[in-house]
Amino acid sequence: MRLDQFDFQLPEELIAQHPLEERTASRLMTLNKRTGETGNHMFSDLIDYLEEGDTLILNDTRVIPARLYGMKPDTGAKVEFLLLKEKESAPDTWEVLVRPGKKVRPGTTVSFGDGLLTAEVLDSTEEGGRIVRFSYDGIFYEVLERLGEMPLPPYITEQLEDDERYQTVFSKHRGSVAAPTAGLHFTQDYLAKIQAKGIRIGYVTLHVGLGTFRPVSVEDINEHKMHSEWYDMPQSTADLIRETKANGKRVVCVGTTACRTVETVGNKGEIAASSGWTDIFIYPGYEFKVVDALLTNFHLPKSSLMMLISALAGLENVMRAYEEAVRERYRFFSFGDAMFIY
Repeated sequence: MRLDQFDFQLPEELIAQHPLEERTASRLMTLNKRTGETGNHMFSDLIDYLEEGDTLILNDTRVIPARLYGMKPDTGAKVEFLLLKEKESAPDTWEVLVRPGKKVRPGTTVSFGDGLLTAEVLDSTEEGGRIVRFSYDGIFYEVLERLGEMPLPPYITEQLEDDERYQTVFSKHRGSVAAPTAGLHFTQDYLAKIQAKGIRIGYVTLHVGLGTFRPVSVEDINEHKMHSEWYDMPQSTADLIRETKANGKRVVCVGTTACRTVETVGNKGEIAASSGWTDIFIYPGYEFKVVDALLTNFHLPKSSLMMLISALAGLENVMRAYEEAVRERYRFFSFGDAMFIY
């Protein structure tokens, strides 16, 4: 398939710059993946599309304040880091993006917070990033909470008054550099209401990397390579998914990250506890092993996320729905409205 098949015109004013005051106050478009029929609702109507015995899968990752501003002690030059992922094999060693990259070569030392945190640049990556090793006193994430900033996507130009609005209410495990945004619509009260209807909730973890949101750059999408992200499927969630399927009910994923996690495990054969790195790329032609329905936000043109929802609902159905979303002035991207594909 060609990249331009996933392109559409999006007026800039439809890109949501801030979250709504109430998490559940967003709009909701429904899309029937079999008929292509759409409906326009409020997010609070989602519960009407969930049935007793269904299982909702949530990604409980937590966004870290991954943007750091520092300086080179020898020259005083300002440097910006964006943490991407920690190296499993080497504690305190991270892959980062650096600006300005040309001045930060292997061997460079960068200081943050007047020396509270320092980084030695060890190597460069093929994608233009850097491998760095941090030094500090105390606990790394506590130092990061003091010095780091929330890494909002580049299409959001306004400052966030409350950093917790870029976290889901069920966020738990630190490690993402971007929020699993479909989960931002939920409150604890609304989740309790869903459970009271007889819908069960399971949790997975996928630490979201920047590669998830970047537009695909190759014309032939078969040549696209996804960045790898760390995931965890606990045994309790695996058991819940198996029971749901055995009872003929639906596995409903909240967000493309939960979907990719579940499908990564599904591709192994038996649904069982699993963790590791995944670079699964889902695009039209993919046969879903586990996921029956998906709640998701509205995505960037030409992105791998557009390709994933097109694999689930059909490219023509998705493109028609997006035309309608633009026409109906839905809010797009991280702080925008939601779509439920069922």
